[in-house]
Amino acid sequence: MADVLERVRAGGLLLPGRPVLVLLSGGRDSVCLLDVAVEIAGAERVAALHCNYGLRDAAAEDEAHCAALCGRLGVELHVRRPRRPDGTGTQPASPAGTGTQPASPAGNLQAWARHERYAAAAAIAADRGGDIAAGHTASDQVETVLYRLAASPGRRALLGMSVREGGLVRPLLAVTRDETAAHCAARGLAWREDASNATREFARNRVRAELLPALRSLHPAAEANVLRTLELLRDEAAVLDAVVDSALEQAGEPPALEALHALPPAVGHRTAEVLALREGGALDVGGGLRAEVRGGALRFGASHGRAAPHPDPARP
Repeated sequence: MADVLERVRAGGLLLPGRPVLVLLSGGRDSVCLLDVAVEIAGAERVAALHCNYGLRDAAAEDEAHCAALCGRLGVELHVRRPRRPDGTGTQPASPAGTGTQPASPAGNLQAWARHERYAAAAAIAADRGGDIAAGHTASDQVETVLYRLAASPGRRALLGMSVREGGLVRPLLAVTRDETAAHCAARGLAWREDASNATREFARNRVRAELLPALRSLHPAAEANVLRTLELLRDEAAVLDAVVDSALEQAGEPPALEALHALPPAVGHRTAEVLALREGGALDVGGGLRAEVRGGALRFGASHGRAAPHPDPARP
């Protein structure tokens, strides 16, 4: 128990006295996160959000469990009970910094549930201040990276989830699922098991039930090796970002396309899509920015519409 608490404390994402809203499903990871947040930030600074989608027979019991837990820990609980739209219209854009993708009413159920949860969390956090904390663990990180490698090529697949995306923090990203369970058991904190985690309908469940056991059969340290590789790639990405920033500064303002083309290959691959632009071309590059080539120079301005973040196979 102390090990998980001290590692999260050392991570600096949860701070004494800083408000934080914990996304609380009632599962082992979110229960562990709520307990650790109370220990670090103080119960008066912590609140929890539980979304009861009414999609499972046990939904009412899950909500009751979260209410009892928050009562025990002295934490304010916000409950939302979203219902799926009737199939008309579209969902609004995801709140900034949540790393989610909106879904059409007839689209992916998990994407819709994530959108509803993060939209509700953003509204509450706007009133309270502070951060939104999600209980993603190192186990989730491995599953996410493996899923992205299979589902979409590119550098982003190898970088996994960030510990911070805007106002969203992931304090348990260095803690495994087994460790969150051990923490809860040591603290005498019960959690709820989601039966949908056993179905093969969802991509993440297939990664967990089929792909990971296969990798462990090849090498018992498969998951640890994935996480270590991810750590190294993030370090390299930080170096490349610094090199790119330096090259752009030296190229002047705005940077000439020739200067971008002159970047070393190890750096240039990060800007492949931008380098492909020609005079008059434009590209939404995410983060609300739009790259345009005008007069032989690359310019950045506000995007006409935020690029949708990459979907993750996260649980609702």
